[in-house]
Amino acid sequence: MKECANVWLSNVDKKSVEGEPEVRLCNYVDVYYHDRIHGEMEFMTATATPAQVRRFSLREGDVLITKDSETWTDIAVPALVTEDLADVVCGYHLALIRPKRNCVGGFVGRAIGAVGLREQYQVAANGITRFGLTADGIMNGVLPLPPLSEQRSIVRFLDRETTKVDELIPKQQELIRLLQEKRTALISHAVTKGLDPDAAMKDSGVEWLGEIPAHWEVAALQYRYEHSLGKMLDTKRITGDHLVPYLRNVDVQWDHINLADLPSMDIRPHELERFTVRRGDLLVCEGGEAGRCAIWQGKLDPCGYQKALHRLRPLDRVRDAPRFLYYTLSAAVARGAFAGGQGSTIGHLTGDMLRVHRFPFPPTAEQQSIASVLDRETSKVDAAVARANDAIAHLNEYRTALISAAVTGKVDVRRALEPSTTTPRPAP
Repeated sequence: MKECANVWLSNVDKKSVEGEPEVRLCNYVDVYYHDRIHGEMEFMTATATPAQVRRFSLREGDVLITKDSETWTDIAVPALVTEDLADVVCGYHLALIRPKRNCVGGFVGRAIGAVGLREQYQVAANGITRFGLTADGIMNGVLPLPPLSEQRSIVRFLDRETTKVDELIPKQQELIRLLQEKRTALISHAVTKGLDPDAAMKDSGVEWLGEIPAHWEVAALQYRYEHSLGKMLDTKRITGDHLVPYLRNVDVQWDHINLADLPSMDIRPHELERFTVRRGDLLVCEGGEAGRCAIWQGKLDPCGYQKALHRLRPLDRVRDAPRFLYYTLSAAVARGAFAGGQGSTIGHLTGDMLRVHRFPFPPTAEQQSIASVLDRETSKVDAAVARANDAIAHLNEYRTALISAAVTGKVDVRRALEPSTTTPRPAP
């Protein structure tokens, strides 16, 4: 790199000092989230010394990379400056790479983003809890350097081909968003309106529920479910004669409970009934995303749970299905039932609040039918979301592989850039 570019590590921070020239500051996040830096971006305002302005003002063809990060995988994320920006300076935690006459900035940026050079920089970064890349580390990076004309051809080829990929990824992301909206609407409708479109309706008396089938009951949770909070973690009792795995708030995600690397806690025999979970129990998060929940499948026995988790157990297991309540809580969170605001939740869902909260309760057979239908239909949506996420992953892998192949000469871009003599077939 030192043979084909100058490298400077920025020392321009976000502070404004009276008397210094005002500048726009290109920060870490501007580079991390954009592969192109241009004048229409919204930069923060700061000040810099005249010397800093002279050295770190951005020019067309400059390449900025992240030089510091909490994770080594975020080292050397590149972005290309596409126009002269005299009033924009390179900010702290970034390095400015300015190509010499034997090198094209677009090629350098692509080379850093390819497999090979960026890994050299990640390995060169020093640190344990935070990683940093030195100027020497950047300058000693090794990259292939074809003739200028071929560098430009590679840049044109990759600009054209990666644009095609970049246009496909947002379409998949939009598809995921629509699928998730469909999933939420499907659950919300089923647990509030039921499966029979011709059922007579009545006002539930609960704002977030609205009208529900006339034959459904509405009751405070405490009249249908036993409620308990878990045990406060006592650091003095992490060792002892009665150690059991211990579920935390973070371990309970929507319809999934993490069982890896659980902490342990001493729960004595007389405490097991109160502070452990049983197969079929519904665990609900008190804080974080209040109301997030999952059903315990009994894969560990015994297993304790944190005080920040609610344990719900039907008072009558024949009458009430925890799977239906799981979906009802999902709809309640989506509708802002625990906050009074659409899509938002409170900081803490206390036991007193949850016990008196009113939920719909269809007859037993209908609860089971609704849960069964939602299991089937949401699994279809989840499978479609997984396919879309796989498509995004494959597109990103293809993009990286294409860049790597082009900058290392595995693709003859000269032939790829030749105008096609055949009429392309329409896309299927």
